[in-house]
Amino acid sequence: MISPDLLLEAYRQGVFPMAEEGGDISWYSPDPRGVLPLEAFHLPHGLKRTLRKGTFEVRFNTAFSEVLDGCSNRKETWIDSRIKDCYLTMFNLGYAHSVEAWIDGKLGGGLYGIALGGAFFGESMFHTVTDASKVALVALVDRLRERNFGLLDLQWVTPHLATFGACEISRRAYLRMLREHIRRPCTFAL
Repeated sequence: MISPDLLLEAYRQGVFPMAEEGGDISWYSPDPRGVLPLEAFHLPHGLKRTLRKGTFEVRFNTAFSEVLDGCSNRKETWIDSRIKDCYLTMFNLGYAHSVEAWIDGKLGGGLYGIALGGAFFGESMFHTVTDASKVALVALVDRLRERNFGLLDLQWVTPHLATFGACEISRRAYLRMLREHIRRPCTFAL
């Protein structure tokens, strides 16, 4: 297992782990790095309709293990049992958090990540119900804005995340932002 101290120091340095198919744990610091500027967050029109309907109930940190399982339940995944154990430990220590979208009393999707200072490191998201992970992302951005966070790290930009305003920045610019925002005295949980 990756020790909590090692993982926290890695995040402070802009590095994160992923399990590889062969069983190794690799450490990454992409260049360019994917971020979602909170001030430039874009809410797609179709998602606005979904939010207005109030179909989903958003919860925080009530089903972390289930969100982790949902994120790892893919044909190809970097979340193996060691990664799961590591992030469950980080959740129990108060560093890892989940944002969940519930529908009719069932978990429809969500996301999880690590909060350090004013930086949130998004790790993964999943959905079993259309728009559930998107609703969780909107709730995450709202929470980060309310709590004066300044950095939402996405690791890499996907076409899906680009529709929300995600962009790439150089590793150098990312590390500068990270140093600035990680010092903020922010609290993610209630």
